Amino acid sequence: MPRLLPLAATLALGLAALPAEAFIAQNDMNVSPEGGGFHVAFKAGAGVNDYWCAAGDYVIRDLGLSRSTRIWRVSPPPRRAGEGISFSLTPEGAARSTGLAVYPETGSLPAHHAEALCWEPKIEED
Repeated sequence: MPRLLPLAATLALGLAALPAEAFIAQNDMNVSPEGGGFHVAFKAGAGVNDYWCAAGDYVIRDLGLSRSTRIWRVSPPPRRAGEGISFSLTPEGAARSTGLAVYPETGSLPAHHAEALCWEPKIEED
């Protein structure tokens, strides 16, 4: 039983570090409301497609919005080391680029396209 105490304490500290409203996307990335949009927290080793995957999953599964809902990237690429990416459901303040190779480049993707990136090969740079 004494061995379980450190494990329980570690688990409790880890959960306490997440905002109460945090959503855990299917790729284990943390998404939380931020201002008028939402933020996908930094995760070591995650590529830009992982952030978009989490954004699409959040919009569809957590917010319950249509799969055709457009998501705009607010944080301009490239993402700096240790930073997450902020997104919005409106074009105000949006970055000019998604950070992905998409055509035409509008700075946004429909939620279903973003969520589809959960199954795409990893893109390391944005």
